[in-house]
Amino acid sequence: MSASQPPADAPKLDTLQVNGIRMRVAQQGTGPLVLLCHGWPESWYSWRHQLAALAASGYRAVAPDMRGYGGTEAPPEVERYTQLHLVGDMVELVQALGERQAVIVGHDWGAPVAWHAALLRPDVFRAVVGMSVPFAPPGRVEFLSALSQQGVSNFYMQYFQAPGVAEAELERDVEASVRRILYSGSGDAPGGVLFGMLRGPGLLDNTVDPPTLPGWLMPADVAYLAGEFRRAGFRGGLNWYRTIASSWELLAPWRGCVIRQPSLYIAGARDDVLKFPTSAAQINRFDRTLPGLCGSHLLEGAGHWVQQERPVEVNAMLLDFLRAL
Repeated sequence: MSASQPPADAPKLDTLQVNGIRMRVAQQGTGPLVLLCHGWPESWYSWRHQLAALAASGYRAVAPDMRGYGGTEAPPEVERYTQLHLVGDMVELVQALGERQAVIVGHDWGAPVAWHAALLRPDVFRAVVGMSVPFAPPGRVEFLSALSQQGVSNFYMQYFQAPGVAEAELERDVEASVRRILYSGSGDAPGGVLFGMLRGPGLLDNTVDPPTLPGWLMPADVAYLAGEFRRAGFRGGLNWYRTIASSWELLAPWRGCVIRQPSLYIAGARDDVLKFPTSAAQINRFDRTLPGLCGSHLLEGAGHWVQQERPVEVNAMLLDFLRAL
């Protein structure tokens, strides 16, 4: 399967002008708008199971290739990947689709985009779902600086900071990189941590190549995603990590703010993100930071790619949440 040939039953792909860039979006269904924001290293295709389920249940499901990914433009300047740019993309995407409001859903890096979109523009985003990455209001401590002050220098996000380094590693064999990352971050992988301290000079030292793919990940899935990264490269997605400090500065006006709209959190119990030093405390504070929280779910045995590993359960939770709005 080539990068330009998604499966025959895939949603319609369109390219729109959004916030000064060309953005490719996958659309399926009609009804209230639900935006689906993917993370790293992914594409609209990460939401293939949710697009179909939402469309079948009376919703207009739209999953963009986020800024820097796939068929969406990847500006060369690192500074054009801050959270304000990414939230701006989603606000303008709602308008470009001819809508006034949406429910926004995000996974991995898409989760902070969804959380911040709901935080910054409650008039546009009437409800929010975050998967994997918990919500935390903008705070007074910048994450990467805090790691350095603690003497940590080999966290994977630190490795991603120098332009060109991770790109060279991951682009050496794109299909192997995609396959190893997806498998090693999943609940099917043996012990070890993909998204954590590096065990060697690069991220792929934290991965294993599966002898066989797990049931939720078909060879065609790996081939499609690899085709996207062969065409677009990894730099755009990695640039999101390179604006962590600048996004923290820009979000200072919203420090301590909470999200009052209806919200939902879903993660796999084996997700490496839950092992971050801040995650447990962030989840424990949901009663204060997400006063509109309708549920917080950890799926036993699932890993980082929860909406792909457990689509039936995730779709049921998502649809229950949407129907109750």
